[in-house]
Amino acid sequence: MPVDGADVELPAKPGVYMFKQIDGTVMYVGKATVLKERIRSYFSRNPDRQMIPDLVKNSDEIDYIVTRNPSEALMLERQLIRKHKPRYNSLLKDDKSYPFIAITSEDMPRIMYSRHPPTDASRWGPFPDAGAAKRVIQLLRRHFGIRDEKNNLPFGYVESDDNRSYRNRINAAKSVLDGNATILIQSLQSEMDEHSSNLRYEAAGMSRDLIAAVQQTISQQIIHSRFYQDCDAVGFHSIGDRGMIVILHTKEGIIQGQVEYPLIHRGDIGESVSLVMSEHYSSRKPPRRLLVPSTVSDWMKHWMTERRGGAVEIRVPVRGDLAKLRSMADANAKFHIEMNFGKASKNIEKISVEDAVTLIGVESLDHLVCFDMAQLQGEERVGACVSLRKGRPFKKEYRTFTVKSVAKDDLRMMKEVITRWIKRQDEWPDLVLLDGGETHLNMMRNLLVELNLENKISFAALAKREETLHFPDKEPIILDRRGRLFTLARDEAHRFVNKFHRKRRTSASIKDPLEEVPGLGAKKLQSLLRHFGGRKGIEHATLEELRNVPGIGNEMAKRIINYLN
Repeated sequence: MPVDGADVELPAKPGVYMFKQIDGTVMYVGKATVLKERIRSYFSRNPDRQMIPDLVKNSDEIDYIVTRNPSEALMLERQLIRKHKPRYNSLLKDDKSYPFIAITSEDMPRIMYSRHPPTDASRWGPFPDAGAAKRVIQLLRRHFGIRDEKNNLPFGYVESDDNRSYRNRINAAKSVLDGNATILIQSLQSEMDEHSSNLRYEAAGMSRDLIAAVQQTISQQIIHSRFYQDCDAVGFHSIGDRGMIVILHTKEGIIQGQVEYPLIHRGDIGESVSLVMSEHYSSRKPPRRLLVPSTVSDWMKHWMTERRGGAVEIRVPVRGDLAKLRSMADANAKFHIEMNFGKASKNIEKISVEDAVTLIGVESLDHLVCFDMAQLQGEERVGACVSLRKGRPFKKEYRTFTVKSVAKDDLRMMKEVITRWIKRQDEWPDLVLLDGGETHLNMMRNLLVELNLENKISFAALAKREETLHFPDKEPIILDRRGRLFTLARDEAHRFVNKFHRKRRTSASIKDPLEEVPGLGAKKLQSLLRHFGGRKGIEHATLEELRNVPGIGNEMAKRIINYLN
């Protein structure tokens, strides 16, 4: 039953609210400066967002958590969205926090790549491009001889006994991470000149290539300053529910770098932008001016001011140089999502397999087989299985089954079909998926025990109600976008078995009832019809007359007589 606004009473305090279903599923997480006033807006005649009527209709209750201030509400909202992955919230594609580069505060500091660096470490980031962050660390370790997370020096680097020398190298690395690569480039240039003077051209070429790598690193915005930037511009673009937000960092009118955040977009640009801003500026000082594509709420403005420790101007520019800069951010977002979307559409099967593997925590799902059954009032009882290889239908391995036993309930029919399928297999798939719920799961478990295969075949059952995936000895999972491999397999099995069922029903409606006589196929029936001039002649024929028909014989004649009588 849809939640009723008249029954909802929330306090006039800051906090986080959650729209929930009766089973506890969280549908949406929001935050508010004043909970009571914010919830009231969801039940107005003209809601400010298109998704609100659908959200209210599909929710049974509203829960809330009071916080001391709006800033705490913002942090709590991020945590709850990551935990519950609500259907109506925008979501970062990587639901974990982004990694940092960190240099520890020890006597002999170490450089590391971590989502959770030590609290007393100097850190830079977050880095949505994890590969770029790792390349930066490799470069700094190699050039400055910095210890890694395990306290090892880079290969071939000889450590001096002078701690001051190591400290100087650490300070140089920090300078590069702060956006000043001049020290590193000058050092490399001196090294290159020395190699050239001594005719070590190969070594000089290596130094030259390293200079190019550093300059390219800066130009591609791999290193982002953790310090103050004068102005940031936020760009946005979406294709369906795939969104991309780009943040351009500028200083004194010059673009210093950019960061891209891919996300699942739920239709509200302001909400998607706010989600990314709360992620991006949670670990760095916000700029004095921020240019955004859509207005953001007052709580976000207050939070940004608190984070900066001073006023932050947040605006949507409509003309002039600032509007051009904002448009450039949009253009970059559009470019990145189109490039990524093109790659994703070509590799959608690969992505669906990777998502499914991560979702259920297995090593591989390159081969998946799914079973489904079909019948109509106990007639034409059939089953089928489909095979997916690397996320694609592999039709050479599709199979259909006509139920041979007298069983008319779905469980016993499926058990018969799976048993027959197992006997024909030379290898087992990564997962056998059943169209059904917990009862089908238990049936499969018992069957494998009977066949002594309980440790050979992995299996699960997908129930249509809320798309719930059931496993043996594990908690069920309500599927989201990451589970599309399983719904694809189930839907394909359903389509295939129904096609076979329709074909069987159509054949049954036009075939002669005599075809039910075991062994009496179309050719023998045609021979009988020609010999007796029609069906009535067959019905009145004696045993002797029947067995004299070419191709019938004594045994078949007896079967026909028994059937007719």
